[in-house]
Amino acid sequence: MATPTTSPGCGPGRRVGLREKNKIRTRKAIRDAAMKLFAENGYTHTTVEQIAREAEVSHTTFFRYFASKEQVVISDDLEEARHDAIAAIPPGLGHFDLLRRLIGQMFRIGTADEWVSNSARMRLIQSEPTLRTAYQIESDRAISEATDFFADYLGVQSDDLRLRVFIAAAGGVMFHFAQSRDDPTDDDLLATLLNAVDLLEQGLPL
Repeated sequence: MATPTTSPGCGPGRRVGLREKNKIRTRKAIRDAAMKLFAENGYTHTTVEQIAREAEVSHTTFFRYFASKEQVVISDDLEEARHDAIAAIPPGLGHFDLLRRLIGQMFRIGTADEWVSNSARMRLIQSEPTLRTAYQIESDRAISEATDFFADYLGVQSDDLRLRVFIAAAGGVMFHFAQSRDDPTDDDLLATLLNAVDLLEQGLPL
């Protein structure tokens, strides 16, 4: 029996077996192949068939791992790690302290992941209109999920106008600064995000 190992996309200490290791390896091979071809041929002129061939997988296997060429770049494998981090947040925080906790944890999870912290990936997203659109859709989904989480945590309705304005303002600021940096691992980015939260809490003083 194969010895389990930890997965970079799983929560701390979570162990995976041989099948999961093979899945991780295949996803990485497809992403590596895609990034190589994007650099050589450009994003628009690279096809799914070319990526599959470069990664030495079948066309069917490609779509078993990624729904589209865009998702090769946009998606990550951190859903479980994010879920575990959120589940570990203690009760009783105010909405701004809760926001700070989330920002800090999501930043640490992202910077520890080789794919999410890949600066070439972020530059590609910023430079390709199709990817920018797909990234915005994912951002909108994240904002919707954040609204539901804050509503449950704070004990308010998810359609509460005050909550929706808070999430919209915080989300807009966070995504603005996050997308303005080529290097997602820059510690100065985290400091900037937390300073932005302070300014929001202070009522946006000038």
